[in-house]
Amino acid sequence: MRWKGRRQSSNTYDRRGQGGGKMKLGIGGIVIAIVLSFIFGGNPLQYLNIVGGGAALKEQTTTRGVPSAEEDELAAFVSVVQADTEDVWNKIFRDNGSQYREPKMVLFTSATRSGCGNASSATGPFYCPADETVYIDLTFYDELRTRFGAPGDFAMAYVIAHEVGHHVQKLLGTTDKVHSQRGRASKAQYNALSVRLELQADFYAGVWANHAEKMKHILEEGDIEEAMRCANAIGDDRLQMQAQGYVVPDAFTHGTSKQRMYWFKKGLETGDILQGNTFANPNM
Repeated sequence: MRWKGRRQSSNTYDRRGQGGGKMKLGIGGIVIAIVLSFIFGGNPLQYLNIVGGGAALKEQTTTRGVPSAEEDELAAFVSVVQADTEDVWNKIFRDNGSQYREPKMVLFTSATRSGCGNASSATGPFYCPADETVYIDLTFYDELRTRFGAPGDFAMAYVIAHEVGHHVQKLLGTTDKVHSQRGRASKAQYNALSVRLELQADFYAGVWANHAEKMKHILEEGDIEEAMRCANAIGDDRLQMQAQGYVVPDAFTHGTSKQRMYWFKKGLETGDILQGNTFANPNM
């Protein structure tokens, strides 16, 4: 992905090196459940206690060591991707007669605090609607490469764009509509709605890539393949098979590999947010 030399987001906050407090993650089985719940499944923060806090990018502390040059470059990359999402979604919202409210992004090490609860590196990247912030431990980049076989900077960009897609859903009211069904719909019905919400975030990630390429020519050879490989690697069916040796469709939270790749690709090809009604046709 072409990103060097372009602006970084002023909405990036860096907590790397700061202590996040002792995490109460429970036994190993719960830790695994949390990993699977975000990567990519459900809200992992339901297992954690709610606290808050933050520090700006220019206020980085080094209580846990100074980040390496490689880590700082990855932080810069993530901030550039965030800036790209800001430029794209500001334009899309403006073209549709509305105003985009930019989300924040917090980079952290090991553990941190959010408006949705405690977070650890085990939860993976996530978007918290309560404080409109994306949280990410940059070690997830290595996790994509080593555990999920999805290396490459654009795979990471896809993950970030997916989380920003959840912010777009909040601004459009989609998130609240889905969450309003909690307790009204059956567990299976609500779970199905959550899957559709996640697939739409994949679609929005594709929409971002479409517009960012037109606006800034960000794509290099192999980038789309990196994103598709990532979407395939984190499908519910594949994750369940790896974790337990069998698939339970009723327990899906983000969709199958095939669904995730389909909706990202559709967003990439159309660039039209009106084409992303996953609630009417989640399967393709």
